[in-house]
Amino acid sequence: MAAVRKMLPAALLVLIGCALLRISLLSELYLRYVKEGLRPLLIASGVILALLGLMAAIRVRRHGGEEATDHGHTHSAAGPKTAWLLGLPAVMLLLFAPPALGSYTVARDGSGAVAKRTTFPALPERSPLALSLTDFTSRAVWDEKGSLRGRTVRLTGFVTPQSADAWQLSRVIVSCCAADARVVKVEVHGIAAPPGDSWVTVTGKWRPDAKAPALDATGLDRIPQPKNPYRDAVRP
Repeated sequence: MAAVRKMLPAALLVLIGCALLRISLLSELYLRYVKEGLRPLLIASGVILALLGLMAAIRVRRHGGEEATDHGHTHSAAGPKTAWLLGLPAVMLLLFAPPALGSYTVARDGSGAVAKRTTFPALPERSPLALSLTDFTSRAVWDEKGSLRGRTVRLTGFVTPQSADAWQLSRVIVSCCAADARVVKVEVHGIAAPPGDSWVTVTGKWRPDAKAPALDATGLDRIPQPKNPYRDAVRP
């Protein structure tokens, strides 16, 4: 039993390393936590942790997990019991695939803030015009020339239930990792809300008299969740 206890810290390092490799090297689950550019760092971290764990396990196996002191006493190589709390997230990553942030996060975001912009390039003449939610909300709030007025646009996001009269087309956007996520949302009128968290592309026109960015919808298509749900990309 003592030998097993001495091997636990090494096993913990291997477990965490394998969890990182599972989400970054063997799948694209890492996109639910961090941006795309951090993938090489996650892979490198997973490899290093797994190797450190294997080296520690070999060392414990060779030396029995104890180091002799000048006084002839020994000290166990086992770490503190609380360190095993770190193993719980690793096990979750290995066994399950937690969903991306969705309508639960949006419903509890009370800011409603839209990043201020002062310049807006001319919009193409095609119709319907595909826009990101970020571009649409910025133009709806800050564009004094009203470039959205009368234009038919196409927006993509996930559904957040709101009320009987309207629902929200939403995006959770990540700059670095899920901890710094910000919410972008547009009120949708004229079409019944699909199930919460379902991904849709909505066609309609800007409602200029609304207090918040809003759309009078004329069409809706259900779509699969994008590979990277945190990237506010325009769907062709």
